[in-house]
Amino acid sequence: LPILLIVGAMGVEQHYYKAFAQDLAARGFWVATFDYRGMGASRPATHQHSLRGFDADVRTWAQRDCAAMVAWMAGKLEAGAKPLLWVGHSLGGQIFGLVPNRQRVSAMLTVASGSGYWLQNAWRVRWMVWWFWWVLVPLLVPLYGYFPGRAIKKVGDLPKGVIWQWRRWCLHRDYVLACEGEAVREAYAQVRVPILSMSFSDDELMSARSIEALHGFYAQAPCQLRKIKPKEVGQGRIGHFGFFRRRFASTLWDEAAQWLATHQDKEMV
Repeated sequence: LPILLIVGAMGVEQHYYKAFAQDLAARGFWVATFDYRGMGASRPATHQHSLRGFDADVRTWAQRDCAAMVAWMAGKLEAGAKPLLWVGHSLGGQIFGLVPNRQRVSAMLTVASGSGYWLQNAWRVRWMVWWFWWVLVPLLVPLYGYFPGRAIKKVGDLPKGVIWQWRRWCLHRDYVLACEGEAVREAYAQVRVPILSMSFSDDELMSARSIEALHGFYAQAPCQLRKIKPKEVGQGRIGHFGFFRRRFASTLWDEAAQWLATHQDKEMV
């Protein structure tokens, strides 16, 4: 079976992807989801009520959590077996270049994934993003010792290291490339796996500019940008999170599965 890893968005727990994962499994893919440390099922019992003192940042999520999942899944592959495929929702498409064993992945589908640079966010939320980064985060994180997103219904609870690092990225035009050093810039430029970006005209967070910017980080990867209007699939709304709703099984999910299937017979790097 082709093996596929679903890598989630910031603050989104793995159960959100259950229906999509089940659909792909029914189509013949071997699928895994997971939670970044501090999130969902990876949130320790000692930190269920508060993430104060919990040590993690976004690079930890990529370089340890994602890398562990890639290694575990690739370890299930025998010589000549099907390749490992990556589906990244939002953050899940942003951090691929940080994953140290990303060469084990043969193709990547990104969903609603663009740069988080705040001046490239969609116009209708830009003022809220400014408020988030310049008021809410600086006020609440020192007070609570983490970002208490559950309580204010914004993003979700995030470890202190995650929210501060993400803030640094989002305040720079080149996002992760501007903040994590030249080696990271080179790592993104060295990615060569085929990429399909599925983005949506009514995404409330990501603009076309931000989507183009992110995929430009993967400078040497063959990349196809597919921007979809809700009316193309007979719906009134998709947005940043809608792709993973079951109502898209016969449209968006089918298109995604077909593209992924074209890479299931390729040899692993």
